[in-house]
This record gives sequence, structure tokens and C-alpha cells, in this order.
Amino acid sequence: MEKRAEGDAKRERAPGAQTLSYGSDPAQVLDLWVPKGARPAPLVLYVHGGGWKRGSKDTAMGNALPGHLVGQGYAFASINYRLVPQATVEQQASDVAQALAFVVGKAASMGIDRSRVVITGHSAGAHLVALVGTDEQYLRKAGLSFADVDGVMPNDGAAYDVPKQMAQAGRLMADTYKQAFGTDPARQKALSPVFHAAAPNAPRFLLLHVQREDGVAQANELAAALKRGGSSVEVGSFPGKGLQGHAEINRKLGEPDYAATPVMDAWLKGVFGG
Repeated sequence: MEKRAEGDAKRERAPGAQTLSYGSDPAQVLDLWVPKGARPAPLVLYVHGGGWKRGSKDTAMGNALPGHLVGQGYAFASINYRLVPQATVEQQASDVAQALAFVVGKAASMGIDRSRVVITGHSAGAHLVALVGTDEQYLRKAGLSFADVDGVMPNDGAAYDVPKQMAQAGRLMADTYKQAFGTDPARQKALSPVFHAAAPNAPRFLLLHVQREDGVAQANELAAALKRGGSSVEVGSFPGKGLQGHAEINRKLGEPDYAATPVMDAWLKGVFGG
């Protein structure tokens, strides 16, 4: 069922991506699309899901998103990162920050506006971007700060409060969470965006979710914590139940007739000032 949620089959998507290495590990690569034009493009960086232990930029992302965002005038990067158990979740969050630092470090030569940046991710990727957007240590280690991130858009995550999620995880996901977050309550809390949501944080968040009970509860908990911390927070709630809905919001985001797409578009325009 996890594999269904990722979307394992490799599909065709927008042409024209450059594949670049942002680190020395073979997993530290990204695909980058940059629109043609005279003005530097805002950047959206995407982090795939897969339970922290599987998935890739080639199989765990919907087809519509790159072309849609490039068509809006945005640069789009989709990253791979090191996976559990060969890497820790802490290292994965560092990979997200390192990938972002790589792209913004080359922004001028790539036609990217490094002053306008959003990070987004689905499922486990939603957790990772929320963590990077609330716990500044990962950005600092990569030579960045919250000043380098204008917005964070987690898409249908359910691990923003890791201890709470693990306490109620069903049989299907219990081992996945244990493998990713271990048994130490202090570590679980340290990897929970909810517990880092007091200021400072990235300035703006859009939390997308479908109608999974745990995903809804976790998104609402994170939204409340971020608001208390002073971040601007919007929540987008969309149809779709269970893992089918979880997969659909990833696969269809960017399709013009999908309900979440215009919500994302309006939020990005607000963040980027477009």
C-alpha cells in the first residue's frame, strides 16, 4: 500500500530538466527545470515521499507539477536524498538544506532569483520540509537561514508530531515510523516540526491535506503551533480518503482542474509577489 501511495512506475513529465549533483553521495542529485526568459525565476524545490526509506525523484512525484510551475514562470527542482536505513532522518533534512544551498548558490548563472524561494514535499517529504522550515540548524549547517526561505508547502504529511503519530500508528506504518524515528522519545520530539514551531520559523506556510484522519489532525496541530509562533499559515483541505487520496494529491497537483492547484497557485503568487 505504501508503494501505491508513492507511485512506483516511471512516467513521462515535462522535458528540459538538467540533472545535477549537489553532494558526493550518488543519492544527492536533483532535476532542475528553469523557464526561458530574461528575468530570474522564483524557485520551488520539491522533496519526494516514500516513508523515509524509498522513493525517488523519478518515481515518487506526479507528472503535472514541473510543467505547470515552469509555465507559471517558476524554476522547479526535484531532489533525491539519502534513504533510511543507510542514512538518518537528520541526514535527510540536511540533504534538503544542502540541495537548496547548491541551487541558490548557483542561482545567478542558472537564471534563478535566490531571493524568492519555496520548499515543498509530499508525505515523508512534507515532514522533511516542515522540519527544515522550523528547525534552523539544518539550513545553518548548509550556510543558509530562514531568511533564504520565503515559504514552505508541506503536502499531506502525517508526522509533524512524531511521538503522537507513533503512538497511534496502525500495523501497516508502525515499523516504518520505528525505523525512521527510533524508540528514543527525545529524538522523536527533536524530529517533530510541531516542537520547533515557536519563533523563529520560515515566514509563510501552506499545509495541504486530504481527508485522512491522522493527516488532518497533524496538519491542524502544526498550523496552530506555527500561528502561535508568528508564522503566516494557510491550510488547504481537499477531497480524498486513505492512501488513494494521499497518492492523488501528489499525482494531480499541478493539473489545472484539480482542486488544490489554484490554491497552490494563489499562495505562490502571494509569497513571490507575482
